[in-house]
Amino acid sequence: MMHGGYGMGGGSLVFLIVMAILVVVPFWRLLPKFGISSWVALVAIILLGALVLLWVMAFRDKIGGGRA
Repeated sequence: MMHGGYGMGGGSLVFLIVMAILVVVPFWRLLPKFGISSWVALVAIILLGALVLLWVMAFRDKIGGGRA
């Protein structure tokens, strides 16, 4: 039986793109405040990449501020 793209996975690509945007945009805005290039935010598309970026941000001192 052929579904012609109208099965359970019909909107999965759109869903993945929306989720990637929702994850990358906050990193894109936050990383420059930690002295890291915004382009590194694209690593957050991969789940493990997002976890590593969160780890780096958590333990990196802010520029011009230090730890509060």
